[in-house]
Amino acid sequence: MTVVAVIVTVLLTVAGGLTLVRIIRGPSILDRAVATDVLLAVAVAAIATEAAYSRDATALPVLVVLAVVGFVGSVSVARFAARRDPK
Repeated sequence: MTVVAVIVTVLLTVAGGLTLVRIIRGPSILDRAVATDVLLAVAVAAIATEAAYSRDATALPVLVVLAVVGFVGSVSVARFAARRDPK
């Protein structure tokens, strides 16, 4: 089980690092918004992995709040981008 936890930790760290690169170098604001949403998903996955590894369910409300914040943020950015689209 420890090997799996180390592999998951490394993968989530690499994913977070690559996402931070996309946030910094993103050519447009929409790329940065999508990368921020991905970073939030990586954070949720990391918290869920830690909760599963430690068999502790106290992190579940935090996961729910982060999921709602991510959803609301994505919808807000999508609505903002739709209003700015000159059609």
